[in-house]
Amino acid sequence: MPTRVTPDDCLKGGQRAPEPGYAEVHQEILHRCVAIDRRDAIQPAFDALIGIVAVDRPIAERAKQIVLGYRRLSARDAVHIAVMEHHGIEQIMTFDSGFDGFPGITRLS
Repeated sequence: MPTRVTPDDCLKGGQRAPEPGYAEVHQEILHRCVAIDRRDAIQPAFDALIGIVAVDRPIAERAKQIVLGYRRLSARDAVHIAVMEHHGIEQIMTFDSGFDGFPGITRLS
């Protein structure tokens, strides 16, 4: 499995993140950098974002299937899982226990 780079990795070492997700990633970077008083890290983190993962119709349809089949998951979590499946990503770093028990996904906390 290829190594994934987290936003915190980007803040630490100036690495480039492979295909981050939608505008929410930028919001999360802003939130995290402000929360840890690292406003100086905002631009390098933004620069590390190579592209935007498009949530196209097939991914949206898969997210719909997931949210209808797994009542424990939020709509947002379902979109994350659909994008992960599309890109072959099997692990997610989160404290969100909603991902626990979803087939093929391992939550790292």
